[in-house]
Amino acid sequence: MLQGLISGEQMLQVWLYLFLAAGLVAGIWTGFFKARKIQPRGFKWKILRNEALFAAVNLVITAFILGTTTEWLTARGWISFRSEPAAWWVIALEYVLYFFAFDTYFYWLHRWMHKEPFYGWVHKIHHKSTSPNLLTTLSVSPLESVINGGFVPLFLALFTVHDATMALIAPTNVIMGLYVHSGYEFMPRWWNRSWLTKWFITATFHDQHHRYFTGNFGGYTTFWDRLCGTMRTKFEADFDKVKERAASAKRVSAPIEVG
Repeated sequence: MLQGLISGEQMLQVWLYLFLAAGLVAGIWTGFFKARKIQPRGFKWKILRNEALFAAVNLVITAFILGTTTEWLTARGWISFRSEPAAWWVIALEYVLYFFAFDTYFYWLHRWMHKEPFYGWVHKIHHKSTSPNLLTTLSVSPLESVINGGFVPLFLALFTVHDATMALIAPTNVIMGLYVHSGYEFMPRWWNRSWLTKWFITATFHDQHHRYFTGNFGGYTTFWDRLCGTMRTKFEADFDKVKERAASAKRVSAPIEVG
């Protein structure tokens, strides 16, 4: 009966939400999340309350500014999309262009935000969270949110991409923002030991930026931090400690074989 009231796409979304909710409950119940907490004693209710307030104000103001700007640029033809079918490699190239262009944009502006007086004007609110959580993603000043979020309409005004590419760009911002501020490390232990994957940031990488304030400025990759010497020297060792704690918890919870 429920399937008759909603579309197939909506039904898929319902099952997806149920799957995520079940995973969240299972993760809490089994201690999966607890073992992977980057800063086990970092949570503070007062900080969470302030983050909720900052996030609400930021969302209202930023949604209006960026939404109005994007509509204005679209109405005047500055932003448009290619709707015709395209080869997968074309979509991949467009996405890779966005990915690394944003990473470069974010790194250098992020470093700039850490210099006074810009830090106090733009970035200070975000750094009130020394142990990030999901709300930290949105706990920023509207000015910072517009600067970071403004890259998307800027990129789209400079490059006309396919609809399929935009379908990848939009969730990337959300997923990466939530992951790096989650406060939990889910990447495998070999992540920083592989030549390929070590160039992409982890939650621990950005978590240390909040905890220690300096270094680890990258948004998507570690490329600029490694190149410019701004990656925290103990990051990889600390990443291993988090993964060792998770591995130890797994060994303790494993059933003991008899005989």
